[in-house]
Amino acid sequence: MSGSQLWDDVDDYFISRLSPDDEALRSALRESEAAGLPRIGVTAAQGKLLHLLARLQGARNILEIGTLGGYSTIWLARALPEDGRLVSLEYSARHAEVAGRNIARAGLERVAQVRVGPALESLPKLADENPAPFDLVFIDADKANSGRYVEWALRLTRAGSLIVVDNVVRGGRVADPDSTEPDVVGSRAAIELIATHPRLSGTAIQTVGGKGYDGFALAHVLG
Repeated sequence: MSGSQLWDDVDDYFISRLSPDDEALRSALRESEAAGLPRIGVTAAQGKLLHLLARLQGARNILEIGTLGGYSTIWLARALPEDGRLVSLEYSARHAEVAGRNIARAGLERVAQVRVGPALESLPKLADENPAPFDLVFIDADKANSGRYVEWALRLTRAGSLIVVDNVVRGGRVADPDSTEPDVVGSRAAIELIATHPRLSGTAIQTVGGKGYDGFALAHVLG
């Protein structure tokens, strides 16, 4: 058995026991695939992890940068109380349309909203609204701007908030200081910011599974 097949099998086992899906989640995946969206979203195990992190945070306000088809949005929004709020920023109007339908089908349209446009344009507009600080920020958008998204997350959070940055390993290329690939440079920028910023304490974890070899970073906002 190949290593990747073993990863998939273990992932399938954990998901079947610990992250069972339901019709809303299955529909979100089906609708995203039918619409031709890229298959780059989180797995069920990763979605459940985001859900648990939001629960552990006692999150009432969540910011997601990168919606895709809304699968991760559903996992996160389900962790919110009835008066909670989730704002998800999506570059593609087509992706946002699919996500909006999936979120509505899950019965979460009252707590989750998708805003369309480049995140680096949407974030200043969001900040101008002077929103309540976000308790959790999930960054899963274009990797070239990951460092800039962490900077914005810092502006929109409070002491005790959690920032999660997905896909930081880049197949191991993140360890190559000579790489000029935009996604690697952006991921390294996010890691360096977490490492050096006085308001952040973080770590990064390598993962294997249904999405292959990958990983994510976690940063706790200190003040």
